[in-house]
Amino acid sequence: MKSLKVVFLGTPEFAKTALEAIHQSHHEVVGVVTVADKASGRGQKINQSPVKVFAAENNIPVFQPEKLRNPEFLEELKKLDADVFVVVAFRMMPKVLFEMPRMGTFNLHASLLPDYRGAAPINYAVINGEEKTGATTFFINEKIDEGNILLQEEIPVLENENAGSLHDRLMEMGSKLVVKTLDGLAENLIIEKPQPEVEHPKNAYKIFKEDTRIDWKKSSKEVHQFILGMSPYPAAFTTLKIGEEEKGLKIYNGKFEVSDHGKPVGSLEISKNDFRIYTKDGMYFPLELQLEGKKRMNIKDFLNGFRNFDEIKMA
Repeated sequence: MKSLKVVFLGTPEFAKTALEAIHQSHHEVVGVVTVADKASGRGQKINQSPVKVFAAENNIPVFQPEKLRNPEFLEELKKLDADVFVVVAFRMMPKVLFEMPRMGTFNLHASLLPDYRGAAPINYAVINGEEKTGATTFFINEKIDEGNILLQEEIPVLENENAGSLHDRLMEMGSKLVVKTLDGLAENLIIEKPQPEVEHPKNAYKIFKEDTRIDWKKSSKEVHQFILGMSPYPAAFTTLKIGEEEKGLKIYNGKFEVSDHGKPVGSLEISKNDFRIYTKDGMYFPLELQLEGKKRMNIKDFLNGFRNFDEIKMA
């Protein structure tokens, strides 16, 4: 089977798994492009992306340009004479970059395009209670996530599955799909096809802090799916008032019941053995949570941390 020379562009763990799969295949990774090292945390420790760490361990040349249009960077990349560029969880690319390789540049996206174009496809598939999702490889063009489809595979979303678990399953599946796409392109076996025209495709916009607040006016099922879709990251939250102090409460997991309760929506009942928050059509019981300033814990440990439940209200 014909081997392709590949330049890989990506940053997080999701991308590293795909890079590893290409490296272990018969295709050759001739270079890697990733984000610049960043200082973070209290000690301002320099952090390298998972993609950079893997490339360095395997003696693959690494490029970390601040600007993707940098002429010296583009010149260095051109010298690698790659057949194809593969992009997984990277940033917007200029045309001068994605048009460089003779076979073009393809991207792995964690949804069944055209649905869930955007930055957070895994989160939204869970939030919206989808029964299935998947991964798509497609040629990059100037529009975000709108290029011609190469290959697509689907997987079921499991009951009560959170975004973290779905992310890990899609990461494994997606890495295999990337290699399958390279194999197909090498042997000229893939017929690219335009994405279906859909009047209202489902979106997966970038999630900001204000988007992670739980809306208790929604149904119990919607609240449950929202919490799962934000778990473990960026984590759904609500606000408690403890005495005179307001504190954020992240909720990672729980269960719900549908019932006619006649209680004010968004109110809570809390005691030594029970914590419930009333929704539009029932109640939600947090099982794994994290109070601002504390570590993540199960509901039993959380309730054991309080003496006076009367002073706890929803803010």
